[in-house]
Amino acid sequence: MNAINAILSFLTIIPTKSYDLKEIAENLYLFPIAGLIIGLVGVIAFLPLHSIIEGFMIIVALLIITGGHHTDALADFADGLMVKGSRENKKKVMHDPITGSIGVTAIALYLIGSVIALSFLDNLALFLAVVISEILAKYSMVLLAYLGKPAWEGMGSLFRIDKKMFIISTVITIVIIYLLADIDAIYPFILTITLTIIILLISNKAFGGISGDVFGANNEIVR
Repeated sequence: MNAINAILSFLTIIPTKSYDLKEIAENLYLFPIAGLIIGLVGVIAFLPLHSIIEGFMIIVALLIITGGHHTDALADFADGLMVKGSRENKKKVMHDPITGSIGVTAIALYLIGSVIALSFLDNLALFLAVVISEILAKYSMVLLAYLGKPAWEGMGSLFRIDKKMFIISTVITIVIIYLLADIDAIYPFILTITLTIIILLISNKAFGGISGDVFGANNEIVR
Protein backbone atom coordinates (compact mmCIF):
# COMPACT_ATOMS: atom_id res chain seq x y z
CA MET A 1 0.00 0.00 0.00
CA ASN A 2 2.90 2.36 0.72
CA ALA A 3 4.13 1.83 -2.84
CA ILE A 4 0.72 2.75 -4.27
CA ASN A 5 0.61 5.85 -2.07
CA ALA A 6 4.05 6.89 -3.32
CA ILE A 7 3.02 6.38 -6.95
CA LEU A 8 -0.15 8.41 -6.44
CA SER A 9 1.92 11.21 -4.92
CA PHE A 10 4.18 11.10 -7.97
CA LEU A 11 1.44 10.92 -10.62
CA THR A 12 -1.10 13.23 -8.98
CA ILE A 13 -1.52 16.11 -6.56
CA ILE A 14 -3.07 13.73 -4.01
CA PRO A 15 -0.95 14.22 -0.84
CA THR A 16 -0.63 10.56 0.14
CA LYS A 17 3.04 10.43 1.17
CA SER A 18 6.48 11.64 0.22
CA TYR A 19 8.46 9.67 -2.33
CA ASP A 20 11.72 9.53 -4.19
CA LEU A 21 12.18 8.62 -7.84
CA LYS A 22 14.10 5.46 -6.98
CA GLU A 23 11.11 4.18 -5.00
CA ILE A 24 8.78 5.00 -7.90
CA ALA A 25 11.05 3.26 -10.40
CA GLU A 26 11.20 0.13 -8.24
CA ASN A 27 7.39 -0.05 -8.17
CA LEU A 28 6.71 0.94 -11.75
CA TYR A 29 4.78 -2.29 -12.30
CA LEU A 30 2.01 -0.97 -10.02
CA PHE A 31 1.22 2.00 -12.26
CA PRO A 32 -1.97 0.37 -13.67
CA ILE A 33 -3.44 0.14 -10.15
CA ALA A 34 -2.75 3.83 -9.65
CA GLY A 35 -4.43 4.42 -13.01
CA LEU A 36 -7.53 2.63 -11.75
CA ILE A 37 -7.70 4.91 -8.71
CA ILE A 38 -7.11 8.07 -10.75
CA GLY A 39 -9.78 7.07 -13.26
CA LEU A 40 -12.34 6.37 -10.56
CA VAL A 41 -11.68 9.66 -8.80
CA GLY A 42 -11.85 11.57 -12.08
CA VAL A 43 -15.11 10.13 -13.38
CA ILE A 44 -17.42 9.17 -10.56
CA ALA A 45 -18.55 12.64 -9.41
CA PHE A 46 -19.65 13.82 -12.86
CA LEU A 47 -21.72 10.91 -14.22
CA PRO A 48 -25.13 12.56 -13.58
CA LEU A 49 -24.33 15.61 -15.73
CA HIS A 50 -25.28 16.34 -19.35
CA SER A 51 -22.96 14.58 -21.82
CA ILE A 52 -20.92 17.53 -23.15
CA ILE A 53 -20.63 19.09 -19.69
CA GLU A 54 -19.83 15.67 -18.27
CA GLY A 55 -16.99 15.14 -20.74
CA PHE A 56 -15.59 18.61 -20.12
CA MET A 57 -15.69 18.25 -16.32
CA ILE A 58 -14.05 14.82 -16.41
CA ILE A 59 -11.15 16.13 -18.50
CA VAL A 60 -10.79 19.13 -16.18
CA ALA A 61 -10.88 16.81 -13.16
CA LEU A 62 -8.16 14.58 -14.59
CA LEU A 63 -6.02 17.62 -15.40
CA ILE A 64 -6.39 18.90 -11.84
CA ILE A 65 -5.80 15.49 -10.24
CA THR A 66 -2.64 14.89 -12.26
CA GLY A 67 -1.45 18.48 -12.00
CA GLY A 68 -1.29 18.68 -15.79
CA HIS A 69 2.22 17.17 -15.76
CA HIS A 70 1.63 14.71 -18.57
CA THR A 71 -0.22 17.29 -20.64
CA ASP A 72 2.78 19.58 -20.33
CA ALA A 73 4.97 16.66 -21.41
CA LEU A 74 2.78 16.21 -24.50
CA ALA A 75 3.44 19.84 -25.45
CA ASP A 76 7.20 19.44 -24.93
CA PHE A 77 7.19 16.21 -26.94
CA ALA A 78 5.31 17.87 -29.81
CA ASP A 79 7.63 20.89 -29.83
CA GLY A 80 10.75 18.72 -29.81
CA LEU A 81 9.40 16.34 -32.42
CA MET A 82 8.44 19.00 -34.96
CA VAL A 83 11.50 21.22 -34.77
CA LYS A 84 14.02 20.78 -37.56
CA GLY A 85 17.63 19.92 -36.92
CA SER A 86 19.73 17.44 -34.99
CA ARG A 87 18.74 15.34 -32.00
CA GLU A 88 20.57 17.78 -29.78
CA ASN A 89 18.48 20.61 -31.16
CA LYS A 90 15.30 18.62 -30.59
CA LYS A 91 16.41 17.85 -27.04
CA LYS A 92 17.10 21.55 -26.41
CA VAL A 93 13.63 22.53 -27.63
CA MET A 94 12.00 19.77 -25.57
CA HIS A 95 13.70 21.08 -22.42
CA ASP A 96 12.78 24.71 -23.15
CA PRO A 97 10.37 25.86 -20.38
CA ILE A 98 8.50 28.03 -22.90
CA THR A 99 5.84 26.07 -24.79
CA GLY A 100 5.94 26.66 -28.54
CA SER A 101 3.06 27.01 -30.99
CA ILE A 102 3.16 23.31 -31.89
CA GLY A 103 2.94 22.36 -28.23
CA VAL A 104 -0.01 24.68 -27.64
CA THR A 105 -1.75 23.26 -30.72
CA ALA A 106 -1.13 19.70 -29.55
CA ILE A 107 -2.68 20.43 -26.14
CA ALA A 108 -5.68 22.19 -27.70
CA LEU A 109 -6.36 19.32 -30.11
CA TYR A 110 -5.92 16.77 -27.35
CA LEU A 111 -8.32 18.50 -24.94
CA ILE A 112 -10.97 19.31 -27.54
CA GLY A 113 -10.80 15.81 -29.00
CA SER A 114 -11.08 14.23 -25.56
CA VAL A 115 -14.16 16.24 -24.61
CA ILE A 116 -15.87 15.51 -27.93
CA ALA A 117 -15.11 11.78 -27.69
CA LEU A 118 -16.48 11.53 -24.14
CA SER A 119 -19.62 13.50 -25.03
CA PHE A 120 -20.79 10.66 -27.30
CA LEU A 121 -20.82 8.09 -24.47
CA ASP A 122 -23.64 7.28 -22.06
CA ASN A 123 -23.03 6.82 -18.34
CA LEU A 124 -21.82 3.20 -18.25
CA ALA A 125 -19.78 3.48 -21.42
CA LEU A 126 -18.32 6.76 -20.19
CA PHE A 127 -17.40 5.27 -16.83
CA LEU A 128 -15.69 2.28 -18.44
CA ALA A 129 -13.94 4.41 -21.07
CA VAL A 130 -12.42 6.80 -18.54
CA VAL A 131 -11.35 4.16 -16.03
CA ILE A 132 -9.97 1.70 -18.58
CA SER A 133 -8.19 4.42 -20.55
CA GLU A 134 -6.50 5.65 -17.38
CA ILE A 135 -5.39 2.12 -16.48
CA LEU A 136 -4.02 1.54 -19.97
CA ALA A 137 -2.36 4.97 -20.08
CA LYS A 138 -0.38 4.02 -16.99
CA TYR A 139 0.33 0.54 -18.34
CA SER A 140 1.67 2.13 -21.52
CA MET A 141 4.39 3.80 -19.45
CA VAL A 142 5.34 0.42 -18.02
CA LEU A 143 5.50 -1.01 -21.55
CA LEU A 144 7.57 1.94 -22.73
CA ALA A 145 10.00 1.47 -19.84
CA TYR A 146 10.38 -2.21 -20.72
CA LEU A 147 10.87 -1.77 -24.47
CA GLY A 148 12.67 1.57 -24.62
CA LYS A 149 16.13 2.86 -23.89
CA PRO A 150 16.86 6.28 -22.37
CA ALA A 151 17.79 9.05 -24.78
CA TRP A 152 19.82 10.80 -22.06
CA GLU A 153 20.32 10.83 -18.31
CA GLY A 154 17.19 11.89 -16.48
CA MET A 155 13.84 10.51 -15.37
CA GLY A 156 13.63 8.31 -18.44
CA SER A 157 16.89 6.59 -17.51
CA LEU A 158 15.58 5.77 -14.01
CA PHE A 159 12.37 4.19 -15.23
CA ARG A 160 13.49 0.72 -16.22
CA ILE A 161 11.66 -2.53 -15.54
CA ASP A 162 12.77 -6.15 -15.81
CA LYS A 163 10.89 -8.97 -17.54
CA LYS A 164 9.41 -10.42 -14.34
CA MET A 165 7.93 -7.12 -13.15
CA PHE A 166 6.70 -6.33 -16.65
CA ILE A 167 4.83 -9.63 -16.82
CA ILE A 168 3.30 -8.99 -13.38
CA SER A 169 2.18 -5.52 -14.48
CA THR A 170 0.71 -6.95 -17.69
CA VAL A 171 -1.23 -9.60 -15.77
CA ILE A 172 -2.54 -6.98 -13.31
CA THR A 173 -3.68 -4.80 -16.20
CA ILE A 174 -5.39 -7.59 -18.13
CA VAL A 175 -7.21 -8.88 -15.04
CA ILE A 176 -8.54 -5.44 -14.07
CA ILE A 177 -9.73 -4.42 -17.53
CA TYR A 178 -11.25 -7.88 -18.14
CA LEU A 179 -13.23 -7.62 -14.91
CA LEU A 180 -14.47 -4.21 -16.04
CA ALA A 181 -15.26 -4.87 -19.70
CA ASP A 182 -14.98 -8.63 -20.26
CA ILE A 183 -13.50 -9.76 -23.57
CA ASP A 184 -14.14 -6.35 -25.18
CA ALA A 185 -11.19 -5.06 -23.15
CA ILE A 186 -8.85 -6.79 -25.60
CA TYR A 187 -9.40 -4.08 -28.24
CA PRO A 188 -8.17 -1.07 -26.23
CA PHE A 189 -5.38 -3.25 -24.82
CA ILE A 190 -4.11 -4.07 -28.32
CA LEU A 191 -4.48 -0.42 -29.35
CA THR A 192 -2.43 0.62 -26.30
CA ILE A 193 0.42 -1.69 -27.29
CA THR A 194 0.27 -0.49 -30.90
CA LEU A 195 0.30 3.21 -30.02
CA THR A 196 3.12 2.76 -27.51
CA ILE A 197 5.29 0.94 -30.05
CA ILE A 198 4.62 3.67 -32.63
CA ILE A 199 5.57 6.39 -30.14
CA LEU A 200 8.68 4.42 -29.18
CA LEU A 201 9.78 4.15 -32.82
CA ILE A 202 9.15 7.86 -33.39
CA SER A 203 11.08 8.77 -30.22
CA ASN A 204 13.99 6.53 -31.12
CA LYS A 205 14.28 8.20 -34.52
CA ALA A 206 13.79 11.77 -33.30
CA PHE A 207 15.56 11.73 -29.93
CA GLY A 208 17.59 8.52 -29.86
CA GLY A 209 15.43 6.98 -27.14
CA ILE A 210 12.86 7.86 -24.49
CA SER A 211 12.73 10.49 -21.75
CA GLY A 212 10.40 11.73 -19.04
CA ASP A 213 8.55 13.88 -21.58
CA VAL A 214 8.09 10.88 -23.85
CA PHE A 215 6.60 8.92 -20.94
CA GLY A 216 4.17 11.75 -20.22
CA ALA A 217 3.24 12.26 -23.86
CA ASN A 218 2.69 8.54 -24.29
CA ASN A 219 0.33 8.58 -21.30
CA GLU A 220 -1.77 11.36 -22.86
CA ILE A 221 -1.86 9.89 -26.36
CA VAL A 222 -2.87 6.43 -25.13
CA ARG A 223 -5.51 7.91 -22.81
